[in-house]
Amino acid sequence: MLRIIDRYLLWQFVQIFLICYVSLTGLFVVIDAFQNLDDFSRVAKEMNQSYAQVMLQYYGYKSIYFFEIISGVLPLVAAMFTITWIERYNEMTALMAAGVSRLRVLRPVIIAAVVVCILAATNREVVLPQIREKLASDAKNLGSNRAQEVASRQDTQTGIRIDAEEAVTATQTLAGVSLILPSHLSRYGKLVYAESAVYQPPDDSKPGGYLLSGVVTPKHLSERPSLMQDDLPVLVMPCDAGWLKSDEVFLVSNVDFERLLAGTAWRQHASTLELIDELHSPSVDLGNDLRVEVHSRLVKPLLDCTLLFLGLPLVVTRGNRNLYLAVGLAALVVAAYFTVTIGCQSLGNSGWIRPTLAAWLPLIIFCPIAVYLADSLRR
Repeated sequence: MLRIIDRYLLWQFVQIFLICYVSLTGLFVVIDAFQNLDDFSRVAKEMNQSYAQVMLQYYGYKSIYFFEIISGVLPLVAAMFTITWIERYNEMTALMAAGVSRLRVLRPVIIAAVVVCILAATNREVVLPQIREKLASDAKNLGSNRAQEVASRQDTQTGIRIDAEEAVTATQTLAGVSLILPSHLSRYGKLVYAESAVYQPPDDSKPGGYLLSGVVTPKHLSERPSLMQDDLPVLVMPCDAGWLKSDEVFLVSNVDFERLLAGTAWRQHASTLELIDELHSPSVDLGNDLRVEVHSRLVKPLLDCTLLFLGLPLVVTRGNRNLYLAVGLAALVVAAYFTVTIGCQSLGNSGWIRPTLAAWLPLIIFCPIAVYLADSLRR
């Protein structure tokens, strides 16, 4: 008998979860698509594909990231609607009258919600890093062959600021490249300007960096020695490298093309291990926001489960049969949760509190409350 009830509740949870996810994703697609109709039409002609194919590919990747955004809330909403549904038709009362505890009735719903939290963490750490190039593209630069704007980025190890007029992701090339040199490297002037540059990853023969071609400034590069920092080459000149042409220089940098193009947005789609590696990179400007992000990644699965146990007791112990009241309770719980979480992260990003405390403080606040409320589920 209980197995039949478990399957029934599990099926109700899955149905409500999928309905909520598809509805919210569809709303996002409709709103965003109307703003980018002209871009989709242009890209469809350039790629020789149908309009539907372009949109399906674009929003297929976006829907995966959209799941990451709402994955913390959807399990709670689906669980609350499921419980409210069986409360509405007195099924919970009948089961409890038969001697079945609330916690036993809710067990399949709780397990399903926890599985969703685990899937969200897997999506965050495994799937999103694999498709971040697709996620970084907007409707104006689909296909990776169109030029994109580039925000200037400083290599904190050398102090060189890298700027470019535009970039093409498919070939990892930059156009109109400007290097602003710090005072200790400005022997030939503070500016190096080149017509183009291509990123070259590190290998056994040389470190990673950018090969600048068509250098306009400074003049007479073939006659000048390379610029050094701490006895290591930073800007390699043709006279010291036979593989360089007379109008080429090589900039040694640990800021790869992806991080240069994405800027701080790269962190949204990176895995936790990649963020930790970035913390150890001497070429990246490490702020409190990155440290907060790393700790937030570690604590998020626990926070998602805590949010579940904050909302469920409000529905179960009160015996609410009104779906609208369930929605209102869920909204209040979620609003309080996100207000505290975002507020703590903002304090950590600005340096008011330590990054570790900023990430873990919401759990410290909500976990005891969730444990207290969840105790009523056993009664």
